[in-house]
This record gives sequence, structure tokens and C-alpha cells, in this order.
Amino acid sequence: MIPGVPETLDKLRALGKKMFFVTNNSTKSRAGYLKKFVSLGLTVEAEEIFSSSFAAAAYFEQNPLNPGEKVYVIGQVGVGEELDLMNVPWIGGQHDVDKTIDLGPGVKVDIDKDVKAVVVGFDSKINYYKLQYAQLAINENGAKFIATNCDAVTNLTDAQKWAGNG
Repeated sequence: MIPGVPETLDKLRALGKKMFFVTNNSTKSRAGYLKKFVSLGLTVEAEEIFSSSFAAAAYFEQNPLNPGEKVYVIGQVGVGEELDLMNVPWIGGQHDVDKTIDLGPGVKVDIDKDVKAVVVGFDSKINYYKLQYAQLAINENGAKFIATNCDAVTNLTDAQKWAGNG
């Protein structure tokens, strides 16, 4: 926490200013970020938080899926939680963490033909199964591709740059 932040936020609120906390980090939902703010001793409302996981879910409010259609997620818990709040059916995400592919003759990944969108957020548990599933949904089902951000690199540790969502 940067010194003076709680007092600064209180002063801005006292002046009637509206605040928004914006991040392109999709790993947490608004509820997850709210918990983080509270743990830092900040008073923040969920409605003041705008994350890329929320933006991806809100996309489906403006562009609803047809009945029976669903989203395939490559990402962490934040994307799934936000899709749940918007009542958008989804598969993948943290549920596909342990899926693997043993390549050999005749090996293929079967996909759900009702997957009509792929949402990709940062996923520290990315695997080849998830990549194959997503590309098949896009190429065979004509699924829309929604990325939560286009960052080519990210700073996961202080030791080096890491591949980002983009």
C-alpha cells in the first residue's frame, strides 16, 4: 500500500468524486479484488471495480449467446466467476488444468459443438489441451475469440518478463 492512499480516497469521496479501480488482470473477479482491497484496509464498492474478467463477461450481456450455447475459458477463476454472475454458461478454465494430450496415431480432442465463444485470460496453468480445444472451437465451430487483454509480456516475478495473455 502506498502511504496516504486511504486518506486520499476518503478525501476524494468527501468531495463527491466517483472512483473506479481498473485492471486488465483477469485472474480475479470483482469479488476477488474487493477482498484484496478490504484486506488492505480500503473501503471500496464492488461497483467501483472494473476488471478485464468483468469486461469479458459483460460482452455477453451486450452480445448474448443463443440458448444452449456456451463459452470455453482459458483463464483463472476470475473469468468463470464473472461469467457465472452474468449467467453465461461456460466450460474449461480451472476445470481443464489437469487435462493432457498423449499424441499418437488417431489422437484427437473432441469438442462441444455448442461452444460459440472462447474467452482467454491469463492462465498460469495453461496446457496444450486448452490451446487445442480453443483453436478447434474457433476454427470448427466458428466461435468468437475474446481476449481479456493483449499484453505480450507480464511481470509475474522480479526476475524476468513472462509471456502475457496477448
